[in-house]
Formats: sequence, C-alpha cells, structure tokens
Amino acid sequence: MGIFDDIRLTFRKGNNLTKLIYINVAVFILITIVAVIGFLLNNNIISEKTLELLSVPASLKVLLVRPWTLITYMFTHKDIWHILFNMLWLYWFGRIFLEYLDERKLVAVYLLGGICGALVYIISFNVFPAFTSVVADSAAIGASASVMAIVVAIAVYVPDYTVQIFLFGRIKIKYMALAIFVLTSVMDFSVNSGGKLAHIGGAFFGYFYIINLKQGHDIGKGFNKIIDFFVTMFKPRKRLKVTHKKVATEFEYNKIRAEHQTKINLILDKISKGGYDSLTKEEKEALFKESQKKN
Repeated sequence: MGIFDDIRLTFRKGNNLTKLIYINVAVFILITIVAVIGFLLNNNIISEKTLELLSVPASLKVLLVRPWTLITYMFTHKDIWHILFNMLWLYWFGRIFLEYLDERKLVAVYLLGGICGALVYIISFNVFPAFTSVVADSAAIGASASVMAIVVAIAVYVPDYTVQIFLFGRIKIKYMALAIFVLTSVMDFSVNSGGKLAHIGGAFFGYFYIINLKQGHDIGKGFNKIIDFFVTMFKPRKRLKVTHKKVATEFEYNKIRAEHQTKINLILDKISKGGYDSLTKEEKEALFKESQKKN
C-alpha cells in the first residue's frame, strides 16, 4: 500500500477532527504547489488568483460574487507557521472537545465559528472608519477563528479541566483559553486587525454555543442537517445489480426433469442393492426432498 493509499484510508476511517486537519493540510499543499508553478513560470498571478478565490473579502460587492469564501477561507493558509500553530491548537483542544462532546458538534463549532468570525470581520471593515481606505482590497484567510471557537467552547464547557504545560505545570484550560484569546485577539490590535476581529467573532460563537447547549439547545443541529444533505448528495451510491432469469423452454424443462428422475432412479437402485445405509448424505437429502414433493 502506497503513501497516498495510507492517507486516503486514514482520512476515511479517521474522526472528524482528523478530517478537518487533513483538509487544511491538503489546501495548504495545493496553494504551495500553485505558488511553485507560478514562480517557475514567472507568473505570480496564478498564485494570487488562487488565494483570491479562497480568501473571504471584506468588500460586500466582492463577497456577493464569491459567497463560497465564507467557508473556504477557514481552510486556507499561505504561511507554514500560520497553519502549523492553527493545526496544533485545533488538535490539542479538539481532542479535549471530543472527550465530552461528539464529532458532529465539533464540525458545527468549527464551521459556524469560522463563519461568525468572517461576518464580524466583514461588518467591522464596512462600519468602522479605521478600515475605510482598505476595505476594498482586504481579504482574510486561516482557521484561527474556527480554532478559537473550539478553544473557547470547550473551555466554557469544562472550565476546570487541567492540562500539563511544560515549565508551567498543570493549568486549567479556562486560563489557557483566556491567555490565547488576549494574546491573539487583543494585544497589538492594530497589527492584523482583520484577523483579530475574526478571532473575536469565533470566540463569541464558541461561548454562545456552549451557553445554549447547557440550556438544552444545540444551535448547530440545523447546520449539521445541511452538512448531512450535501454529504449524502455527493456520496456515490451503490449500483444495484440487476439479473435476468432466463425462462426455460419446454424442451429444457423436460430435459432437466428427465435428468432429475434418472438421478432418483439410481438412488432407488442403490437402495435395492445395498440398503438405505449405503446412501451418501447428499443422496439421502435428495431422496427426502423428493418424498416431500410427492406428499
């Protein structure tokens, strides 16, 4: 089995956390390959256009033309360190998430948290004067908002869950989530402010989701049904094998009947010579079936 077969098997049999990480890595590899091709052809437009099609724009006019980017942006990374840290946080907190909540909720929080992050980013860039001059050319990529939603969600759900951190010892994840939020979403806000706004949107959704879940309301349930619909629609269906039974002609029927009768006559002849005990198991069964027909 080759490496691609191993990856495909792991993806198919892995949980939803594994699949989310694999999709992020696959998109990153695709973008990297396109960038290499663009460099070799001395044509950076190829790489720029690919990122443009996947990143979510701040401009409402552009968003109307590329609505799919509300989903694709949260699987898109250009920098190796960007995807590395996002996937590590997703893996660490995603595993804790799956200790208490199911895989469908993980996907719902990831996707809806990412969408919420994108909406906060887009609305902010179109409302606040600080972004007026850059709104037309601004776009966002990365899984940070989605990951932040999962980090905050599980920290709110089990705030006293502790993890072992090198040099710091055991720390409750509510403090870890707070530190991650402050460092990545508040500190030095003027730098990558669009990304930080998306983080805030993701964190808000993670908190809102768990508060509602504790009250018995799963606000991601309807979204899961939409996902199920599309998964079912694109999943290849098993083909039904249709067989046609050939109708025997009168000649063929008489021939089969004659062969069967000959077989029965041979069994009866064997009984007359050696008795019933001389028959094999198959012959006894054939004779029994024949007696049942006559009865």
